[in-house]
Parts: sequence; structure tokens; C-alpha cells
Amino acid sequence: MIPRNLRHLRLLLAVAEDRSLTSAAERLHVSQPAVTQAIGKLESVAGGKLFERTRRGFFATPRGLALCKRVRRAFDRLDPALADISPRLTLTATTVQLEALVAVQETENFTLAARRLGVSQPTVHRAVSKLEQEAGRRLFERTPFGIGVSRSTHALVNAVMLAFRELDQAEADLADLDGGEAGTIVIGALPLSRSVLLPAALVRFRKARPGQNVLVIDGRYDDLLGGLRRGAIDVIVGALREPAPIEDVIQERLFDDHLAILAGNQHPLVGKVRVNRDLLRTFPWIVPRTGTPTRDQFDAFFGEQGPPQSIIQAGSILLMREILGASDHLGCLSRAQAQAEVSKGLLSEIAVDTEWPGRPIGLTTRADWAPTKAQSLLLTLLRDGAETNGL
Repeated sequence: MIPRNLRHLRLLLAVAEDRSLTSAAERLHVSQPAVTQAIGKLESVAGGKLFERTRRGFFATPRGLALCKRVRRAFDRLDPALADISPRLTLTATTVQLEALVAVQETENFTLAARRLGVSQPTVHRAVSKLEQEAGRRLFERTPFGIGVSRSTHALVNAVMLAFRELDQAEADLADLDGGEAGTIVIGALPLSRSVLLPAALVRFRKARPGQNVLVIDGRYDDLLGGLRRGAIDVIVGALREPAPIEDVIQERLFDDHLAILAGNQHPLVGKVRVNRDLLRTFPWIVPRTGTPTRDQFDAFFGEQGPPQSIIQAGSILLMREILGASDHLGCLSRAQAQAEVSKGLLSEIAVDTEWPGRPIGLTTRADWAPTKAQSLLLTLLRDGAETNGL
């Protein structure tokens, strides 16, 4: 693992930029032996030389260039957020302090933060207090209802998480130089992608990258988007939002999907053609929750009279399948997902008297994301899969 010693990483960049141990030491106000020691420690975990020592100075090796690229990106994220609170923090903040800051915000409690980090509660309290002392202001407001967070503290926590994610990416980049694999690719999977687009891409990816860790997270769009923006998720696969929810993400359309209405195989509407809205409204339904693209189209389908009164809101295809098979409920689902259920004989599609508008399905990533080679491969396989299958 690349050690997250911020001082050592700043020294790495200084040596790369100045090509001199002496100049780097003077710039960061440390001794030359301290610089030598820092570079040595980084090289011991980076798997090889980071610099070629020549008479003309220190020149970064391919390994050093790869690491410096990620470290620069990390500090480009971190330093503006630190300086926004106090310029002094760019010189004094430590990894331990920043990890405590993140844990306290996420748990909203010092005791829970300590448990997450595996340290004592006083240790977390001291780390945050030291940050506040250096900043000359409170970063958290203690209230009877918990811990409040200012906008600048929230921005700093997000910057810390993104910076640390860049260091995770650095480990993957360095491993790739040696033909190895490191780190974990984290995918946020929206409902359609779990059964249509993602499985085939992951099978092909595993053949090409047998040792690469992949984590697939199911969840609500808003939760996945928050994880993406903090760096906890690398890419979201599924229905896109129109317009894009915020300017710091990029949406890439892969194909347009349409909706379908499903029922159990014994439902009285199975086999009928051009079923109209008035008849559909008389049945109970299970549909995704309000605010999702599918639900928006479902509500619009029923027009001014409004949707049926008897509705169960749920996004799980497994739950929908079981309810439809055991009752006269109807379900509204992506046609791509519906085809998988119908082709296996699990459910039947109802022939509805309408033409559903298309909805874009694709990839959502951070606007300034620089994927590793393994992540780029997975994106390529997702794109190819959509094209090959005519989606």
C-alpha cells in the first residue's frame, strides 16, 4: 500500500519538480536526509525505483511518473479545500487527522468514528481538536441532537475522500506496470444494469482480469450518486437523469430502453391485445418508487386521471416476480429486464395500447475522473456489450 504520509508525498512531488533533493528539502523546510529517507520509504512500497539519480539531477522513472500523476491529482483536490478553511492546514494536516475528520462526519458521533477506525474515542477527539486548533475555528458543532457540519467542513471531507481515492488508484497504476492487479473497482448498479448490461460485461472482464477485485453496490440513485461524487464509487451503470443532476458528473448514453407491463402467467390479461389504460387502472400494481425514471413514465402513461390507487412501491425484481406470480398485480419494468423474465417463462408481458418513450441507459462518472487501465477496460466492455446486443 502507498503510505498516506502527506509530508512524504509532498516531498516526492518536490523532488520530481525540482529534480534535486536539496531544493526539495529547502522548499519544504526539512533536512536533505529526511528527503532521502522519504523517497526510500516510498520506493520500498512502490515496487521499484521512482527516480534515476544522474549528474544532472533526479529524473522520474515510469513508475515515478505514474505515482506523481496520482499524487498531484490528490493534492489538487485536497489543498484548495484545506486552504479554504485555513492556509496553514496545507502544511500541518496529517492523514490521521483527516481520517478522523471523515469518520466523524460520516458517523456523526466520536464514539462510532473511533470504532470504525479501530482506535479509542479520545484519539479521535484529539485528532479533530488538533485540526480545529490549527484551523483556528471549529469544524464541527456539537448539539444535543448530534454533530453539525459546516459547508466548508463538508467540502473538505469530500476532498479528502477523493484525494485518498487517487492514492488507491496509484496502487492500481503501479501494479499494472508489473503486470499485476491491485485495488478494487467499485460499481454502482441501478436495477436494469444488474440483470441486463452488467453481468455479461463482468464475465468478460473476469476472463481478462482474473485477479482484479470488483465490488458491485446496489442502491438508490441518490445514494449511489453521493458515493460517486465522494470517490467511494467509480461508475454508476443504469438509467441516466435528464438533465444531469449536477455539473461535476458526466453521463454517457449507451442505449435507449423502453418500459413494459408484466403479469403472472395466469393473469386474466395475458393473451389480450391492445389493453387500454382504463382496464389497467382496475388492477393493483407494484412499481418503482416516486422520483425514479420508470415511475415518472408510469405516472405519465395514465395521464390526467392519475395512476391507479392500489400501488406497492418497490424496486426489487425478485419481489415483483413473486408478487406477480401469486396475485393479479401488474408490474411496470424496463423492457430489457422484462425480456429476461419472459424468456425464462417466469412472467408474461401484457400487450398495452401505447408506445412507450425511450429512456437513456448508460454510464455516470465524475467529470474529472482518470480511470486506471482495468477500469477503462470495464467501461469498454460495457460499451461493447450494449452495442453487440443491439441495446
